[in-house]
Amino acid sequence: MLNGMGIGPTGFILLIILALILFGPNKLPELGRAVGRTFREFKEGTRDMMKEEDQKTKAPVEPVQSTPLPQESKLEDKR
Repeated sequence: MLNGMGIGPTGFILLIILALILFGPNKLPELGRAVGRTFREFKEGTRDMMKEEDQKTKAPVEPVQSTPLPQESKLEDKR
């Protein structure tokens, strides 16, 4: 997952250690919840914007009127 961003296993471990040093073990669950809430709200907002854009761009569908095709007998008479 993180290898696509250029962070290997050792980099991930260093990030965890750095987070523990900066915030302490008591604050990490609270920070995780806050980040999760932020991502969820962003995702919901993006989804709402996409729905609104889809509703704006959809034009009402009008039925297509077909034109009658000439019959073969009429074509043969004209030859």
